[in-house]
Amino acid sequence: MTMSKGALSAAFFALAALAMNGFAEAKTGNTQPASPSHTSLGPIKQIDAGLLSVGYAEAGPTDGTVVILLHGWPYDIHSYVDVAPLLAAKGYHVIVPYLRGYGTTRFLSKDTFRNAQQSAVALDIIHLMDALKIDKAIIAGFDWGARTTDVIAALWPERCKAIVAVSGYLITTPAARNPLPPEAEYGWWYQYYFATDRGRLGYSQYRHDFDKLIWKNVSPKWHFDDATYDRTAAAFDNPDHVDIVIHNYRWRQGLAKGEPQYDAMEEKLFKAPVITVPAITIGSDFDGAFKDGKAYAKMFSGKYSHRILDGIGHNVPQEAPQAFAKAVMDVDGDSK
Repeated sequence: MTMSKGALSAAFFALAALAMNGFAEAKTGNTQPASPSHTSLGPIKQIDAGLLSVGYAEAGPTDGTVVILLHGWPYDIHSYVDVAPLLAAKGYHVIVPYLRGYGTTRFLSKDTFRNAQQSAVALDIIHLMDALKIDKAIIAGFDWGARTTDVIAALWPERCKAIVAVSGYLITTPAARNPLPPEAEYGWWYQYYFATDRGRLGYSQYRHDFDKLIWKNVSPKWHFDDATYDRTAAAFDNPDHVDIVIHNYRWRQGLAKGEPQYDAMEEKLFKAPVITVPAITIGSDFDGAFKDGKAYAKMFSGKYSHRILDGIGHNVPQEAPQAFAKAVMDVDGDSK
């Protein structure tokens, strides 16, 4: 299905706003204290799925409605350290996997290309569902996790009971590779840094401090402590982390190639397919003027609603776990 020029432009400028306003919000200063949180999701399990041995946390009754929670960069499963128990207490079967390049997730072969294009990352989750014998799930995420959620809903709607996507419609299309207004380009400084050999080396050497800076910039009102950050930062010690992060951002800029086996999926995604499953999108301060969701509302044709979280930065599930968990439960109701 093709997308009108108007809708495509709206989606494109929504993405531009993420970059522009993410930088601008970093200037506001911290005003919101952190709320107490859990510190662990429990033991990490491993299962072979597709190209990977996937590390994942699990909570709640195994006969409950399955919810898969997907993290982004530079984050990990601990973004859901409070969301998972909230959902488990309501009877949901919660799965929180490490994406490729994070935590205990490993490639099964040293010869596999360390690819992070959007369809490859999404297919990992389909393979995980197959390995765990999950036919259909509510899928929810932010950042890379929201993009992955959108891609799964677009390519495999039969596997999605419903979705929750922070920042809305994030599927990468050719329009997303077009030049942005200068202020927006400035907000994406790290992507251009990653495009260089210096950036790759710098991220490899300083990823702990680099990612902590990103946390502060995109969630300026969140008072996270060192222990909270360090729990997540341990996931960046994965041997494939640098390769995956660099390839993800270079591929999104059109500076790195994907793999031929994903071409058909990417062709579908490059047409900006409308998402038909029940969906709730969330806008936060990170989204700036586009937090109202109007720029991408037409990209969701099923039962749909949008929520605005004032005072919350980019790491929505960890900064506002109750609101995120409620969105998951509410979209479950929308799917019935």
